[in-house]
Amino acid sequence: MKNQMLVGALVAVGALCLPATSFGHGGTYRGPGDTVPPGGGGGGGGGGGPASPGPSGPSAPGPSGPSTPGPASPGAPAAGPTQSGPRSGGPVDIGQDFSIWDFWWGFNKEPYLNLRSKVRSGNVQSGGDDFFLGRGQAEQVKDTLRPTEDMIRNEVVPALKMVLEKERQNDIITGALIALAKIGDTQDADGTSEFQEIFAKFLDNGEQEISETATLALGILADDGTVPMLVSLMRDDPAGRKLIGKEVPMRTRSFAAYGLGLVGYRTSDNAVRQTIVEHLLDVLEMPDFAQPDIKVGAIASLGLIPLDWEGEAAAEEAEGNAATAANRAALLRYLIARMNADTRGKKGGFEQFRVRCQVPIAAARLLASHESEVPEAQLPLRGEVIDQLLSLVAKNSKEKTVEVLQSSTIALGMIGNAEKGDGEGAKQNEQIFNELKRIAKQSADNQTEFFGMMALAQMGSRPGSAGEKRGLQPEVQKELMGFLAKGKGQKKPWAAMSLGVFGNALLENDGTLETTVLSAVRDAARKGDRPAEAGAYAVSLGLMKDTVSEDLLLERLDYFNGNDDTRGYIAVGLGLMEANSSIERLADIINKSKFRPDLLKQAAVGLGLLGDKSAVKGLVEMLRTAKGLAAQAAIASALGTIGDANSVAPLVAMLSDTTITDTARGFAAVALGIVCDKQDLPWNTAIAKNTNYRANVSTLTNSVGTGILDIL
Repeated sequence: MKNQMLVGALVAVGALCLPATSFGHGGTYRGPGDTVPPGGGGGGGGGGGPASPGPSGPSAPGPSGPSTPGPASPGAPAAGPTQSGPRSGGPVDIGQDFSIWDFWWGFNKEPYLNLRSKVRSGNVQSGGDDFFLGRGQAEQVKDTLRPTEDMIRNEVVPALKMVLEKERQNDIITGALIALAKIGDTQDADGTSEFQEIFAKFLDNGEQEISETATLALGILADDGTVPMLVSLMRDDPAGRKLIGKEVPMRTRSFAAYGLGLVGYRTSDNAVRQTIVEHLLDVLEMPDFAQPDIKVGAIASLGLIPLDWEGEAAAEEAEGNAATAANRAALLRYLIARMNADTRGKKGGFEQFRVRCQVPIAAARLLASHESEVPEAQLPLRGEVIDQLLSLVAKNSKEKTVEVLQSSTIALGMIGNAEKGDGEGAKQNEQIFNELKRIAKQSADNQTEFFGMMALAQMGSRPGSAGEKRGLQPEVQKELMGFLAKGKGQKKPWAAMSLGVFGNALLENDGTLETTVLSAVRDAARKGDRPAEAGAYAVSLGLMKDTVSEDLLLERLDYFNGNDDTRGYIAVGLGLMEANSSIERLADIINKSKFRPDLLKQAAVGLGLLGDKSAVKGLVEMLRTAKGLAAQAAIASALGTIGDANSVAPLVAMLSDTTITDTARGFAAVALGIVCDKQDLPWNTAIAKNTNYRANVSTLTNSVGTGILDIL
């Protein structure tokens, strides 16, 4: 199903901004006013709408948005917005401002919401079926929230398989493929995967949408056995062409590259990781393709794969790309060499700017992700990455491509921490702080400044050394507070969001969040009459768990009556701060929002964060009777958000109910995939988090909802 109500949060722009949409690939709808940034472009001026991933629905146009770029043709990057800074080239589109804070939240919100984990956590709220069980039965409640394995294997999986055997409608097929991939299968005694064989049957489907969705499903499944298929599809070799029945299309090859990254991200077998990395490197060393999508997918995937740090001897014995794939240190050296502005367009560098701008983030992910500390022996290598990034963003840098500057800024925020002192690492952290402070105050374009503020918040909220836990935190806080107090235009909501991220991380790390921060954001929320800012203040207060501001947000909910975007963010803020007394209010909003899909979806997120289940029964009936695609998408997403074991039976029944529309049936498959997902976070979260969405390609995210970040 194609959908373009891309995830974005578009609360800040007043009117709903939804581009003309085709729902597809298992669904893509995430939040109010979803639109997506087109390929390439920096921050411009003027109002617009954000974007990001989310559940979706079926193939048909959706509501249009003001001044939104038209859909990109398959395999081609969408046009990009105006920008004020230097750039290397690429199409631009005047009028839309993609630098608003909503975009960042749309791509990065999932770890902060962590909805599925909270919905299944066993919180008992008034209004839910479990409320009357009593506190002494909390564990029993927890067991009833998550669909049981027996329910999934004996009710959901057979229904989805039956759909794939009998249906011919694209929306239903793609929804079922992605749903099965998210559920995952159990291997036979000989190690074969039933779902792998099912997905493979759809690879040669005459409909490109179905074929590429089957390819992506192999990656989401994340079974080591899918690697040979995905490699052949990515490389377009004879085996890949046999699977497809023709030359492998660029989009399918790109989806295969992302799929390999997903397998590498989750496998526990380092030999499999090495194999995947070597093939990704082979693709990167090929001559540039007409479109950068395959190489963008390959580099993004490299950053997901946690190769073992050890293995220098193996690297010395190996040859070519096998040596680079031998361990994480060798791979990082490869990426460092390709960050150098002097190598641009030459051997060792990448000519296309959308490819080059992925490299800093991939390197940062290898250093900062997977919950593993950099071994002491590899700290000098961390220093090399930081030095290279600092040289790229320096005021006198040779790098003039704004997207690369943006990516390098994001990467510094991912790697740095608050430690200060005399050690080499501490000195580098202070260098990062000083450079990000400069970038946030004045940079080549607005977007880089805003990314600089967020990077400051991220690096400053990570604990310093054990001896001085706060380290640079007071200085970072001072800078962000200054932006909130004195910032103009969009800088104020970005400052509020940065403070929310900063405060949230401090709370997660058992740090101290000063009341002055809460008071400052609370005061901004009280005075902020612009819808474009009010949503940011509400989400920020929610991230910082400021329950004192609950009454203020409820008052703001009334104040912005008629602005669904802003009210949606306020609902999310109430959920994030665990404002339990607002449950009845949010449930009432859902009941009255059948024809206000964006508000309905965000109110459901708020209820999901609060653990309330009272709206599930009504949502199932809404989905059964809804006719509009926007409403169906929002309702399916809401069901996936707050649905539990009790929503499985009615959704399964909808799959075979021919008295309702095909799109509603397709959305039922989408909702089942979300409710029964084997993972707590959406499958594409690792790619979406900290991505530079301003250097976009169409297979990553696009205005018609067919990129991998558009599929939930």
